[in-house]
Order: sequence, then structure tokens, then C-alpha cells
Amino acid sequence: MLYMSRRAAQIVLSPEEQATIEKWARGKRFPVRLVQRAQVILMAANGLLNQDIAVKLGTTRPTVQLWRDRFLALRLSGLEKDAPRPGRLPSIPAEKIAEVVEATLHTKPANATHWSTRTMAATQGISEATVWRIWKQHNLKPHLIKTFKLSRDKQFVEKLHDIVGLYMNPPDKALVLCVDEKSQIQALDRTQPGLPMKKGRCGTQTHDYKRNGTTTFFAALSMLDGKVVIGDCMPRHRHQEFIRFLKKIDNETPAGLYLHLIVDNYGTHKHPRVKSWLRRHPRFHLHFIPTSSSWLNMVERWFREITDKRIRRGTFKSVSDLIAAIKDYLENHSQNPRVFVWSAPADKILTKIAICKEALETLH
Repeated sequence: MLYMSRRAAQIVLSPEEQATIEKWARGKRFPVRLVQRAQVILMAANGLLNQDIAVKLGTTRPTVQLWRDRFLALRLSGLEKDAPRPGRLPSIPAEKIAEVVEATLHTKPANATHWSTRTMAATQGISEATVWRIWKQHNLKPHLIKTFKLSRDKQFVEKLHDIVGLYMNPPDKALVLCVDEKSQIQALDRTQPGLPMKKGRCGTQTHDYKRNGTTTFFAALSMLDGKVVIGDCMPRHRHQEFIRFLKKIDNETPAGLYLHLIVDNYGTHKHPRVKSWLRRHPRFHLHFIPTSSSWLNMVERWFREITDKRIRRGTFKSVSDLIAAIKDYLENHSQNPRVFVWSAPADKILTKIAICKEALETLH
């Protein structure tokens, strides 16, 4: 009996395809897999058999046939994308996935405020691993929650435009300072020494502590260079201390500059004696942020950094130790400051707030 060899379908390239495939086959700046596929098609167009192409390229005949068929069906686009793989069929029906997503978004368990993988798995009759995969696929995180607060200040819009205007378009011959106090910083000493960090184990610290007093840190952050140009620790947080800090700012800044201070609505900033002092020093201008809007005062970011990097995990046997640590951090920061750049215009902020209010009204 006479057997005839089965020949693959002939490949004929257009001039454009010929030029593109030759460029791919040369291998400059292209993935190796694309280079090999282009070489397969180029050899096939020149009349080589599948087994001969496989030998020359160090691959298998079925692989050569796969890319010949892909090119005949999809042309150049068939070579750029990987061939679909069979894989295992999903064992969870799409209807069940939709039920899990719907339950996560719009229901709560009877005895809890939010779903866990275990409670959702028991309710839906599937495994915890399946619930976890569904949540990951749909970016659902019921165990997390973010807090927020919208300002109820009746002059919110005017104050917002005022503060953002100072950040984005500061006045000439003036210095913009973000001023605030970090009050009641505790000098905490742990009751027992902790263990140092080592491979496979984090450092340890006792949960209980001994209080050794408090201090209040007054800071003035310059928007020009990101430095806390003036900082001082004081034992209390009253209008007397605030006036003392204003005097320090007055003495340590160039006399020819107007001073625009961005402050919050704490009572000491509006005390009658503070107002009287400001009237006698006309180069000072206080700009009050809206209530419940501490995010508008850039010095709050600096307070967060010193808290995370120097205070929260620190051990202080006395208030003087705490003050020394604060001053040391301040000095090091001044040598390599990071400028806090405000980039969001007021109108963009107001648009986001309007969307947030609309969403809240819809829920209620």
C-alpha cells in the first residue's frame, strides 16, 4: 500500500507581512517567543516542511504546526498573542459567583457587622478558599473600612479657596507658614526592655508603660522649602504659649516679609489676647481652615511623620529625653527637608465633596 505524506497549507506573505515578519525574526528589541514564531512563518513561506523547521529551531513539529495554523487564521495578530491554553474548566458556576458578590455588597451576617471568608463560605455552601478567590477577583474587602468626616463649616467654600490659594499662588514678599501644636505628647517608658529584631522575628515591646510627663510641640512649616523653620516645646497649650510662639516667629523671620499663618480653629488661636497681639503686629495674617478639615493644614503631615518615625515606638525616661528626641528629629529633617507640594485646585476638591455628599444622600 502506498502512503502519501500530508503537506501543510501553503503560506503566502504580502509585502507588508514579509517586511514585518523579517523585522521580528531578526530579534532586535522583541521577545524571544515572537522571534521564534516569526522564524517559523518565514521558513514555512520559503517552503520548508514542519519537521525541518522544528529541527532548525530546536522545537517540536506540533508547535510549528500550531503557529502555522494561527497565522493562517489571524495573520500577524495571531503571532503577537499567546495561543489559548485549555486549562481546567471552572468548578464554581457564574451564578454562584454572582450570589457571593451580591451578598458581600448588600447583606450582613446575622451576628456580625461584616462578612468573613468563613461565615460567607458557610452561608453559600462553598469553601473559604473559593470565597477568597472571588473577593480577590472582584476587589472586595469587607474586613476593611475607611473613616471620613465632611465639614459642616458654613464658610467652607470661602476658607477652602483661601487656603488652597495660599498653597498654589502665594503672595509676593510674604512667607506662608503652616502652624499647629501637637499637644500632650507623652514621655512613655516601657515597664520591661523589649527584645531586638532578628531573622524570622520582629522586635518586641511591652504593651504597658510608665508615664513620665507630657510636652506640647509648636511647629511652623514653611511651604517654600518644606522645613519646620521654627519649632519649640512648651509644657502647656494655652493662649499664653501660643503668643510666646508668635513672638518667636516674629523674631526669627525677616522683618520685611508679611507672614500668612495657616491655623486650625482651636480656641487659643482666637483668644482675645491673641487678637489684641495680632492687631499690634500687622504683618501677621491668620487663615483659619474649615472645621473638621485638618487635612488642609500641611504641618499635620509632618506631625504624622515624626509620630511614626520617632515618637510612637520611642522609649523616654523623662520629658527632657522626649524633647531631646523631637529636637534631634527636627534638626535632621531640616538638613534634608521634603517639600509638601499641594496640587489639587479648590474646584476639583469641591467636585469630589459634591460627589461624596450625593452618594451619602442616595444611601439614606
